[in-house]
Amino acid sequence: MKTPMSHIPPQLPSGLEAYKRTPEFTPDNLPPALQTSHSTKPGVWGLLHVLAGQVIYRLAPPYEQSTIANAGDSIVILPEIVHSVEFGSPGRFYVEFYRAPTSD
Repeated sequence: MKTPMSHIPPQLPSGLEAYKRTPEFTPDNLPPALQTSHSTKPGVWGLLHVLAGQVIYRLAPPYEQSTIANAGDSIVILPEIVHSVEFGSPGRFYVEFYRAPTSD
């Protein structure tokens, strides 16, 4: 199903900086918290990288939309948008987190 760009954009906005990433998740170690509704913090973007298999990314109400990503695909996760993930077929993925640069 095609999802409107306002909820799953095709790419991260320019100017964001990566600051953290998760370990690689498989069906054996995918935390239950990621399989249920959750969101990033304000100002935090995510980029889910599918390394193998297939991942289903679902937006929670009010959006109730989903997209499927295969090996080599990425999904942009907007700040504070409630979502969940699950494997469509066994594989591996990780998530990188981005935010606006800090002025240190």
